[in-house]
Amino acid sequence: MNGKYRFSCNLTLGDVLGQIIIWLGIVFASLAAGLSLMSQPIYAFAAVGLIIVVSLPFLLFAFVTTLFNHIQITPLDR
Repeated sequence: MNGKYRFSCNLTLGDVLGQIIIWLGIVFASLAAGLSLMSQPIYAFAAVGLIIVVSLPFLLFAFVTTLFNHIQITPLDR
């Protein structure tokens, strides 16, 4: 046992494409909400910022867990 390992990642665009499309939908929905509130610009800016800031951690969590699920660690027997 020499302690050498091989790290490989088989993540493809198809694995995260759904997450990207959903988050783009959230971004466009927040922009639409901001446009509907443009009679009071401070509320429009706050609504867009709040939606983006609240949804970003969920997006990052989804990306990171998807990445970790596609990393393989195999010991090298030499």
